[in-house]
Amino acid sequence: MSNSYAQPILRTTDLSAALQVVEQLLRIADLQNLEVDFEAIISSNCTLASVQKVLPDAEWWTREDERDGSSADGDDPSAHLPIVLRSTDTPEAVEPFLAAVADSPATVRWDFNAWPEAPEIGLGRGGARGAFVTLCVNVRDLDLKEPAPDHTVFVHVKQIEAMRAPWLAAQVGLHVIGDLVMAPD
Repeated sequence: MSNSYAQPILRTTDLSAALQVVEQLLRIADLQNLEVDFEAIISSNCTLASVQKVLPDAEWWTREDERDGSSADGDDPSAHLPIVLRSTDTPEAVEPFLAAVADSPATVRWDFNAWPEAPEIGLGRGGARGAFVTLCVNVRDLDLKEPAPDHTVFVHVKQIEAMRAPWLAAQVGLHVIGDLVMAPD
């Protein structure tokens, strides 16, 4: 199994504008087998409680190596803040999750069957580890390491089909705004 590669196509302080771009991209995608993955760095009990209401079965673990703790061990997450919290849920959980994380660094990744054909650049349907959209909120990178006052939309493609990223951006009236980077699993 290989990683996808991601390229940013929008950076904005307007979360609703970022979600609109995601929706436009999803309209051209083959959404068969759609899954939505959620990840956040949680640093406060208030945010933790809000996120747990939206994603009650989320896995979590400590972010810092010296402070062991995880949902797998049955630990209390509030005793181990800051934590990384991750879950998979339905698309209906996206907006409640974004409201719950408030200003915490977080990502939402839509994983689906395939991108459409792009005959003008010589590409057929694109899928199998290369058909994702990620919205990074309050952070600039997919690894949740660069806090930011804005939000970034990334399109994911196979490395061998890197030219699909600018093509996808053009389909929603945008262009790529950064480098193609290997996405985390």
